[in-house]
Amino acid sequence: MTEAAMQGNGNQTIQGLVGEALRESTDLAQKEFTLFRTEISQNIRTLFMGLAMVVVAAIFAIAAVMLLTESLVEWLATVVNSEALAALIVGGVLALIAIGLGLWGRSAMTSSSLMPQRTMRSLQRDAEVLSERGA
Repeated sequence: MTEAAMQGNGNQTIQGLVGEALRESTDLAQKEFTLFRTEISQNIRTLFMGLAMVVVAAIFAIAAVMLLTESLVEWLATVVNSEALAALIVGGVLALIAIGLGLWGRSAMTSSSLMPQRTMRSLQRDAEVLSERGA
């Protein structure tokens, strides 16, 4: 074989290998994307089922709290000999609990607590490293 023919075969072989690698990479990427879509749809389905169960649990919890509150008012009415006073006492205590939980929740949701602190520190370090390299 001549040298030119050998070089042509070598180039064709390299081109064939590169083409085959690109086809296999594309096939692999498509399979990975299909797997990703399937997994995400299953995860979303599971998330919605979990969310539905939490909503149903919250409904039952509200009903239970209402019944327990009513029972507490009725019991306290026998102790203080007044259903109205018992309802005021129980209602006042529940209002104080609600106010306390609301204030605590509001303080937990401040804008500074929502800021991704670790990401911000990482970005600052990256910026410092890049500025040191540029200097």
